[in-house]
Amino acid sequence: MRRRTFLKSGLLASGALSLPPPFGRTLGSRTLNVRQARDVVAVTGNGREVTLTSRAIAALAARVRGHVLLATDSGYEQARRIYNPAFDRHPALIVQATGVADIRAAVDFARDNGGLLLAVKGGGHSFSGKSTCDRGMMIDLTGFREVRVDPAARRAWVTGGSLLGAVDHETLQFDLATPLGTVSDTGAGGLITGGGFGRLSRHFGLAIDNLVAADVVTADGVLRHASAQENPDLFWGVRGGGGNFGIVTTFELGLHRMPRKVIGGKLAFPFAKARDALNLYADYAPRAPEELGIILDLQKARSGDGQVVFDLCYSGPPSGAEQALAPLRRLGTALSDDVRSADYYDLQRSGDDPQPQLHELYIKSGFISSLPTGLIDALLEGLTSNPRRDTFVFLETHGGAISRVAPDATALPHRRTLASLAAGAFWDHGEPTTEHSSAVQRYWSTLESFTDGFYVNYMEAERAQGAVRTTYKGNLPRLMTIKKKYDPTNLFRLNANVEPGT
Repeated sequence: MRRRTFLKSGLLASGALSLPPPFGRTLGSRTLNVRQARDVVAVTGNGREVTLTSRAIAALAARVRGHVLLATDSGYEQARRIYNPAFDRHPALIVQATGVADIRAAVDFARDNGGLLLAVKGGGHSFSGKSTCDRGMMIDLTGFREVRVDPAARRAWVTGGSLLGAVDHETLQFDLATPLGTVSDTGAGGLITGGGFGRLSRHFGLAIDNLVAADVVTADGVLRHASAQENPDLFWGVRGGGGNFGIVTTFELGLHRMPRKVIGGKLAFPFAKARDALNLYADYAPRAPEELGIILDLQKARSGDGQVVFDLCYSGPPSGAEQALAPLRRLGTALSDDVRSADYYDLQRSGDDPQPQLHELYIKSGFISSLPTGLIDALLEGLTSNPRRDTFVFLETHGGAISRVAPDATALPHRRTLASLAAGAFWDHGEPTTEHSSAVQRYWSTLESFTDGFYVNYMEAERAQGAVRTTYKGNLPRLMTIKKKYDPTNLFRLNANVEPGT
């Protein structure tokens, strides 16, 4: 089933600000506490081994206010983990940054030590596992979280490690909102730079369409302000180009007037209604009011049970909700219907899970421009039960405000799509990962021909470089030029990677 229903994505608490610092400064006394350390062997981005001397690590620790952790240090085990336990990786060192100065110091260290393999962890939700790495450096932003709102200007400033729920919490007190994802404990940094679909996107656009400016630490360690007026090429690139160009330390987001009470919830039907639901979706989704966010789930539990779920959010005037929802209710008698007046903050948190470490997850995804009969047949024929895994398909509906942006206005070119389609499974941690991921891959092979490109925030670990190039379409040459300017050695490569070029 889809992550928001079965999976209920979550975040392992990092404990970043409560752990004793083996290297670095305590946040209270600022006393340097560098103990004797051995040299550490690490790898660069191109796989070459390098030795990080204890002297160099101590010098890094002296530059940062946060913690520098090695594998033998208290707190390392917790800090290295990400949302999906399928990725059990061990960085050579972890820098737990508390601010921009720490981030710059860490980037300088990675660059000056041969171009270390570099991962950046914000929320840790990367489906491809690229927010961690083996034998490289992780820059952990979980201690760098702050949201500031100017209600008169309708602006929010969000630091790079912040979670989506914190943004909603601060903005909704003023009856303001911006479209940010569908799970509150997702990291803002990865979500926004990858495009940023959310429950409000048909109404207000993608997250990148509401990005006014960003501060970015690029590969040379320089903090650059990016906006339409300043470094506009970098500003264009970070809007959909992912983490290719640096680490965004602050996002300035435009906000929209919206009461915190919306009409939302889940409308569930028996799986026997799956074909009818898909036919209804194919007809209604392209013409639904843009105030109506629609996510359609098809779910098969390991028990053999299944259901079809419409995850809905209507953010327009309440008087228009019933008319907008009426076509979906005509599907028949629902198994459950909790669509009603709801606090948007609670709606965004409805899929959170405090124990994501109990299950592993794998998905594949692609954009679709329509939902033809052949695709409906393939979706239903391949979605089968297995006693050791839960399987799901979901469609996140686009259109509306998303489609009114030109394909070359931002790095993300997919503006004329019906939906992002994803198929996946999750299973108990400890089960053989390859067996279950291979089953999803076989299923996806029957669906992929109906897709065109993919949402980089749903990229799986083995996605080929050619597929990454293809998904950026005509925007790729411009992205390659920007990459060469700001990251000529490809220091930031653990993402939907754009290689430097001309």
